[in-house]
Amino acid sequence: MRTTKSTLIGAAILAALVAFPGISKANDTATVDITPQLRRSGLDIDNLRGIEIGGIVILRGKSVDAASALRAGEYVQQLGYTRVANLIEVVTPPDDAHIRRTAERELAMQRSLEGCNISVESQRGIVTIAGKVNSPLQRDVAMDIVRNIDGVRAVKSDFSE
Repeated sequence: MRTTKSTLIGAAILAALVAFPGISKANDTATVDITPQLRRSGLDIDNLRGIEIGGIVILRGKSVDAASALRAGEYVQQLGYTRVANLIEVVTPPDDAHIRRTAERELAMQRSLEGCNISVESQRGIVTIAGKVNSPLQRDVAMDIVRNIDGVRAVKSDFSE
């Protein structure tokens, strides 16, 4: 009796695997990273990434221009992909004057930066802080303060000690 039950169970499992071939493979859908191709496109989109999963290209990133986001989808279609999920987020452009004023105020209020001479410039949300600091720790504190201001996309530093 035991042999018959195990034979029947084995036959049932085999029949299920033949009837449903997708069950035998846990990850049947291949993914392809097309991000390098997108970077060569010259599109002005922050963190532009593209992944093809099962014939659908998923686009992600941030742009201040809705037209750039649309061009990214059109570019992917020119590459030969017909199905595109364009999830590029269109954000309002950063206010550079506001970022600069906020950064200067926050840096001036930080007691650990007393005695430092720091200048701030912002261009399209990319902030450059420069000047004289007394230690690498002060440079790191200044960069962390500026990095946490709304609208800042990146922080560059040009400090002398």
